[in-house]
Amino acid sequence: MNAHTVDYSIVIPTMGRDSLRLLLEALGAATGPQPREIIVVDDRPAGGALPLPDAVPPVRVLRSGGRGPAAARNTGWRVATGTWIAFLDDDVITPPDWPTRLAEDLRDLDPNTAASTAQIDVPLLAHRKPTDAERGTAGLATARWITADMAYRRSVLTAVGGFDERFPRAFREDADLALRVCLAGFTIASGRRRTQHPVRESGFFASVRAQRGNADNALMRRKFGTRWRQRVGEGAGMLPRHALTTAAGAAALALAGTRHRRAALALAAGWTALTGEFAVRRIAPGPRTAAEIGRMLVTSALIPPAACWHRLRGELRHRDATHPSPLAVLFDRDDTLIIDVPYLADPTRVQPVPGAVDALKSVRATGIRVGIVSNQSGVARGLISSEQLAAVNSRVEELLGPFETWQLCVHGEDDGCACRKPEPGMVRRAAAELGVDVSRCVLIGDTGADVAAAISAGARAILVPTARTLPEEVRRAQHEAAVAQDLTEAVRLAMAGVP
Repeated sequence: MNAHTVDYSIVIPTMGRDSLRLLLEALGAATGPQPREIIVVDDRPAGGALPLPDAVPPVRVLRSGGRGPAAARNTGWRVATGTWIAFLDDDVITPPDWPTRLAEDLRDLDPNTAASTAQIDVPLLAHRKPTDAERGTAGLATARWITADMAYRRSVLTAVGGFDERFPRAFREDADLALRVCLAGFTIASGRRRTQHPVRESGFFASVRAQRGNADNALMRRKFGTRWRQRVGEGAGMLPRHALTTAAGAAALALAGTRHRRAALALAAGWTALTGEFAVRRIAPGPRTAAEIGRMLVTSALIPPAACWHRLRGELRHRDATHPSPLAVLFDRDDTLIIDVPYLADPTRVQPVPGAVDALKSVRATGIRVGIVSNQSGVARGLISSEQLAAVNSRVEELLGPFETWQLCVHGEDDGCACRKPEPGMVRRAAAELGVDVSRCVLIGDTGADVAAAISAGARAILVPTARTLPEEVRRAQHEAAVAQDLTEAVRLAMAGVP
């Protein structure tokens, strides 16, 4: 790819703001490699006329029915035809050389690089300190993975299923997608192009309304575990402190009309101290005008209960959220990780399948646990000894790296054991040995027995068919699990939370 042949489409979700016209005019006046198409997705429930410029560039307008920016972006990229999908928010302004800089960012990226982020500039007033709302917008300049200006390979969006439409706001949907992409073994590059994100007016209670994002934080926790903030590069949130403040205030009110007046006064004093300290922290870096101080005092009292309410609402809404990223990926051995040699007893004949080394490396790099779950009936048949099996497995680890659990069934088909796949015993033991919930495990294998063992145990499964996989096993897996064309794709699907 070079700067003159970059193949990209632009997708812009919008709520019909006037800033859309400014962005389209900037794109129309830009020089450099032009996009294959510009797709504007109108996410207003009622639709209506959009503020489109009369001149170039021509745009294609789609409707997404008011389902949020995640759904709007999905609507756009799924009909786009470019190799790259450049997502732009409708309130950014691109410079005249943006297409050239985009092409330079995308040029020479290796196939494993899924996306390129822009550098976001937030212009602030020079004559005074920024307000609380302005500081919030300025945070976009250092935010990670925001889609205000971010280009993704269309093939990667297809592989991971695009944006999760359970995120209804312009919050967390971009981090969720990027994290799933990274867990699928891809990388995201930081581009050098620059895009401006002006500060727009916000209402008095904007910071209180922003607490709705705590519901989205609940979904992130459900999908990626309690350490999701570290995974997206954030520090600890404010929710524990908000919960303490809210609890102190609620308890003070509950005791106010009782005989426990001293306790009520102590709790009220605690609430006042916590709220005051929170307000001071928000006021100190700002312009400290009377209007700003008044807004900070009022909203600092309202934010803690609003944050707790929305988090509770999110936890209840997403309590049944499915398919979080796995804590462990389990593999069948023969024909999945190594080329199958029936009743393999010679360690020198161990040969990894193509892509196995890199696939396992990508899993381990994320901290996800790995293990092997394998039927080895050759021991029961007397065709290989336990010592030979151990030597072969040792060679597997020499070539593919260490596995944190080995679950081997050495019984014969007619022994009636509870471990031989398709029985779930080995999958459950692997999860127990790794100390993870079996529902957070994914088993990758090449037979219907692998899929059945995983599903029976409560894990997820991905089938990688080989020449020996029966057609009915593939058809069944398409309904019960997922099917990948090779091990590399299977690992990417597993880490992205698919199926």
